[in-house]
Amino acid sequence: MRRILGRGLAVLLSVAAVSAPAQPETMRPETVGEGTPEAAAPRGVIPVPVSDVRREGTFRPGEPFTYAVRAPHGDVPAAELAACLDGLGWRQAGKGRPDLEIGIDPAARGIASEEAYRLEIAPRGIAVSARTAAGAFYAVQTLLQLTDDGRAEEIACRTIEDAPRFAYRGFMIDVSRHFRSVEFVKRQIDAMALFKLNRLHMHLTDGAGWRIEIDRYPRLTEFAAWRPYEDWQSWWEGDRSYCEADDPRARGGFYTKEEIREIVEYARLRHIEVIPEIEMPGHSEEVTAAYPELGCHGEPYRDGDLCPGNERTFEFLENVLLEVMELFPSEYIHIGGDEAGKSAWRDCAKCRERMRSEGLKDVDELQSYLIHRIERFLNAHGRRLLGWDEILDGGLAPGATVMSWRGTEGGLKAIRAGQQAVFVPGEFCYLDYTQDAPFTQPLSIGGYTPLRKVYSFEPVPAEMTPDEERLLLGVQANLWAEWIPTDSHYEYMMWPRLMALAEVAWSRPGRKDYEAFRQRALQASEQLRGRGYAPFDLRTEYGERPESLAPKHHLAEGCPVSYATPWHGNYPASGAATLTDGVLGGWTYGDRRWQGFLDSDMDVTVDLGRTMPVRYVGATFMQSAGPYVWMPREAEIYGSEDGERFTLLATVHNDVPPACPYLLFKTFAYTGETRARYVRYVARSGGIPGGWLFVDEIVVQ
Repeated sequence: MRRILGRGLAVLLSVAAVSAPAQPETMRPETVGEGTPEAAAPRGVIPVPVSDVRREGTFRPGEPFTYAVRAPHGDVPAAELAACLDGLGWRQAGKGRPDLEIGIDPAARGIASEEAYRLEIAPRGIAVSARTAAGAFYAVQTLLQLTDDGRAEEIACRTIEDAPRFAYRGFMIDVSRHFRSVEFVKRQIDAMALFKLNRLHMHLTDGAGWRIEIDRYPRLTEFAAWRPYEDWQSWWEGDRSYCEADDPRARGGFYTKEEIREIVEYARLRHIEVIPEIEMPGHSEEVTAAYPELGCHGEPYRDGDLCPGNERTFEFLENVLLEVMELFPSEYIHIGGDEAGKSAWRDCAKCRERMRSEGLKDVDELQSYLIHRIERFLNAHGRRLLGWDEILDGGLAPGATVMSWRGTEGGLKAIRAGQQAVFVPGEFCYLDYTQDAPFTQPLSIGGYTPLRKVYSFEPVPAEMTPDEERLLLGVQANLWAEWIPTDSHYEYMMWPRLMALAEVAWSRPGRKDYEAFRQRALQASEQLRGRGYAPFDLRTEYGERPESLAPKHHLAEGCPVSYATPWHGNYPASGAATLTDGVLGGWTYGDRRWQGFLDSDMDVTVDLGRTMPVRYVGATFMQSAGPYVWMPREAEIYGSEDGERFTLLATVHNDVPPACPYLLFKTFAYTGETRARYVRYVARSGGIPGGWLFVDEIVVQ
C-alpha cells in the first residue's frame, strides 16, 4: 500500500541521459581471463556490468591523474564532462599519453546503446569508448567505484562492456511529509549518479505540505507549506492544520523557482532527469485549506479532494502546471491520481452536474474525466502524463503512462492495452518499510523490505511477450517520509537498498547473485559512509523473523479448514490451506504468509480428522498501527468431537493498546487437557473502521 494510513560522491557533470533500448544490440560473452566464465561480480561495481573480462597486469596512474576527451567538434556534453573531470582534481593531458582517454563517437562500433560504454584498463592506460557523453559518464562511474573514487595506487587490468537493461531507472523522494534542503537533494543526486540511476521523481505536493513556489497562487507557500508541528506524526495525530510562514511554530518549507532550476540543472549534468509530481485530485488537503473554493464544500479543512465539477479547479491546475513546466524540462509530468476518497463528489451539486453533462456513470469515471482533461492539456504543451495506477479507474487516458505501485497488475493492464508503464510495486520497491527486524529499527510505517527482498524483484514476468516488454520503461524505488523526520534517517532508509534497485534496473537477471551483491553493497556502503552519508549498516543485520525460517509441525498440519468468515482477497496467503500449512509468517503481512481479514472477525474451524487429545491451540496475530493492523479484541477457542456441539475452551483477551505504534506479535492460545476432532477459532475484530486482522497459523498440539 502506498500510504496505507487508512489508507560530493562521484561529482561528475554531463548532460541529460538518452533512453536506451530494453535489450543490447551487441555484447560479448561474460568472461574472465582468457575466456573462462566469471564466477563473481567485479569488485566494488554496482550495478554489475553485462561483461567483465579480467586481464593480466595492473595500471599505475600518474600523479596527478590525467585524461583526454576525444569527441566531435562542438560537442557540448563532452565539454561539460571534461570540465567536471577537472573538478575531481584530474588534469587534461598535454602532449604525452593520458592516464585515461575517453572517446565519444556516435558511430562507435560494438557499443550497444546511447548509455552503453566499453572500459578497458591495460598496463599502458585506461580507454573509454561510448556513443554519447552519457555512456562515457557511466564508464567513469564504474572507474570511480573500482578505484574508490580514484584513490587507488594501481588498478587491475580488465575490459568491461556494459549497457542498461531498462531506460527508466528511478527514485522517488518525498519532500512533502518532511521538507529536504536543496543541498540534501543534491547529495542524493550525486549518489544516484554513481549507481547509474537516471530519474529523480520529486513528490512535491501532498496534504502534508506544498513545496514549490507558484507565482499565481502565493498562499500555497505562504500558508500551505507550513505546519505548527515539529514533525508529520505530531501533525497527523493533531488537528492537521497549517499556519502562516511567520508563525513562530511554523515548520516546513518550499523550493523557490531559482532553487528548482538549480536542482534540475545539477541533476541534468549528472544524467538524471527530474520529474515533478503535483498531486490531483486527492491528497490535496493543503490546497483546499489555502484555496477552499477548490473543494466541494468551499470551506477550509473540509475536503481532501479537489472538486472536478468546479471549472475553477481546472483553471487552478492548468495555471500551476504551466509554471511547473517552465521549471522542469522533463518528458513526463506526474499528476498523482491515487487514493482520492471521492466521497464528497457524490453529494456535490457541481460534480453531479458534471457527471450528467459529460455522461459519466460514477465517481470513478469523474476522476477519469479529470485525468483525461489534464492529459490533453499536458500533451498540448509537449509533455506526457505519468500517474499512479489508480488513473486506470474509470478508464485510462489514451497516452498516459502508469506507475504501478499496488503490485504490477495495473502496469500489466496498461501494457496490454498498448500503453507504457513503470513498475514500483510496494512489496519490493517501498523503502519506507523496515529494512531489518522491526525491534532493531526506528519506528516506521510498517512492513519489512530487506535488501534481499529489493534485490529479488524481477520486473519482467515469464508470460510477458517481447512486444509487451518494450512498453515496460523500467522500475523505481519510492521512499515516503511520514515517519522519517531527519536527513540522516532518510539516508539510512535509502542506502544500500537503493543500490539493489539500481542493479535490478540496470543488470541482466543472469548476472545477478545476491551474496556477491551483498559483498559489493558492504563495500559501497563504506564508500558512502566515508563521504558523510548515513547508510544502514549491513554488518549488523538481524534478519527475518526466526519462527518463519523453518516449517512448524503440529497436529493440525495439512488438515482442512472451513471459514465462516472469508479472508480478504488482497491478502489470501495460501487460501484455505494457509492456517494449517506449517508455514509461519515473517515480519510483514506482505510476505504472502499472513492471511488478512478486513473489518470483520475471523471465524474458522479445523478438522483434525479424528478425535485426539488436545493440550494446546494457538494462533499468532500482529499489530502495526501505521497501516491499521490491529490485534483482535479477544480470541475464543472451542473444541468438539462431532462438529456440532462445541465447548468453549478459552477466551483470551487482548492487552495491547491500539495506540501502541510498534510492530508487535501476540499469540492467543488455550492450554489445558481436552479431546477434540474439531477446533473452532474465533478472533474478534477490535472494531476500528478500516482495521485489519492478520494471522499466520493455527497450531494444535
